[in-house]
Amino acid sequence: MMDIGTRSIFSEEHDMFRNSVRRFMQEEVLPNHGQWEKDGNVSKEVWLKAGENGLLGVNTPAELGGVGGDFLMTNITWEEQMYVNCTGPGFTLHSDIVMPYITHYGTKEQIEKFIPKMTSGEWIGAIGMTEPSAGSDLQGIRTNAKKDGDDYILNGSKVFITNGYMSDVCIVVAITNTEAKSVAHGISLFLVEASMPGFIKGKKLQKIGLKAQDTAELFFEDVRLPKSALLGEENKGFYYLMNELPQERLLIASMGQANNEWMFEETRTYVKNRKAFGKTLSKLQTIQHKLAELKTEICVGRAFIDQCLKTHSQRGLDSSTASMAKYWITDLQNKVATECVQLHGGWGYMLEYPISKAFLDARVQPIYGGSNEIMKELIARQIVSDK
Repeated sequence: MMDIGTRSIFSEEHDMFRNSVRRFMQEEVLPNHGQWEKDGNVSKEVWLKAGENGLLGVNTPAELGGVGGDFLMTNITWEEQMYVNCTGPGFTLHSDIVMPYITHYGTKEQIEKFIPKMTSGEWIGAIGMTEPSAGSDLQGIRTNAKKDGDDYILNGSKVFITNGYMSDVCIVVAITNTEAKSVAHGISLFLVEASMPGFIKGKKLQKIGLKAQDTAELFFEDVRLPKSALLGEENKGFYYLMNELPQERLLIASMGQANNEWMFEETRTYVKNRKAFGKTLSKLQTIQHKLAELKTEICVGRAFIDQCLKTHSQRGLDSSTASMAKYWITDLQNKVATECVQLHGGWGYMLEYPISKAFLDARVQPIYGGSNEIMKELIARQIVSDK
C-alpha cells in the first residue's frame, strides 16, 4: 500500500521527490526517533538537515524564499513521515500551516524576514490558537492585544502548542477589539518572536502519545509588539483562520490515511510471520477476513483523500469537504490502530513494537485541528443551509 508509482495523481517527478523524502525519513528521522521521544523534542540538527534537503517550505513560492514545489510535493513529505511512523518532527505544521499565513497575509518585509529562515530550518514556526478555556471554539479566546500608541501590549496564554517549546516565531491569535459585535470580528494575528521580553515558554507537556513532538504552554506577559508584528489587517484574524483551516484539516487527514497504510503493512508482516496453533496467523480465516475488512476501508479512504488532494491542488477544496476528510479518516485511523494492536496480540501492547506507538499517537487525531464533533457541526451547517 506504500509502493511508489501506484497513484495516478502523482507524476514521475513527484515519485522522484518521494524517493528522496523517503530516504531522508529512513536515514535521518527513524534511527533517532527513540532518543527524541526520551528528550520530548526532536533535535535542532534534523530541522537544519530538512532545510538543506529542501523539505521545509516545499509549497512556498521560490520568489518568496521557499522551495517552489507544488502542493502534491508537500503532501509527499506528510505521507513519508507517517510511513516511518515518526510523529516527532513538526515539519508539516511549520511548512504548511504557519508559513502560508505569512506568505498569504504578510507584508513584503515580514516575508523577507521570516520565510528564508523557516525554509532553511534556522527558525521554527508555531501557531497559538488553543487556550486553556477555549479549545475548538476560537471565539472563546481571552488572549488580548491592546493598543499603546503605535504598539500593542499582548497578554494571555496558549496551550497544546506544537513546536511551541522550540519555536522561534509564533503566530498568536488575540483579541484586539473588545467592542466588536462578536469576538470573531475583533480577532487579529501577530508574529511574536521568542526573543521578545514577556514571551515565556512553559514546560513541555507530558502526553500519552506524540512523545517526540514538543508541545508546550506559552505565556504572554505585557509583550510589547511593534505595529510590524501585526499579520494582515487588524481585526481580520478570524477571517484568515477560516481561510487556512481547510488545509490544516486536509493535512491531518492525509497524515492519518498514510498512517493507516503503514499500520496495515506492519500488521500484515507480523501475522505472516507469527505462528500460532502450528501455523502462521495469516493462515487463519478469521485473521484473513479482518485484514480484508481493513484493507477495503483503508482503500476507500485513499480514494477519497486523493480526490481531496487533487481538488485542493486546484484550489477547489471547501471547508465542508475538508471537515469530512478530517473526521472520517481520523476516526478510521483509531479503528485501524485498535484492530492492528489486537492482531498483534500481547506484543501489540508492548512499547517495543511500533504498532503500540501508532495506537497512542493516533488518539489525538480526532481532537486537534478542531474536534471531530465540531467537524460534524461544520458539515451539517452546509447541509441545512438555506443558501
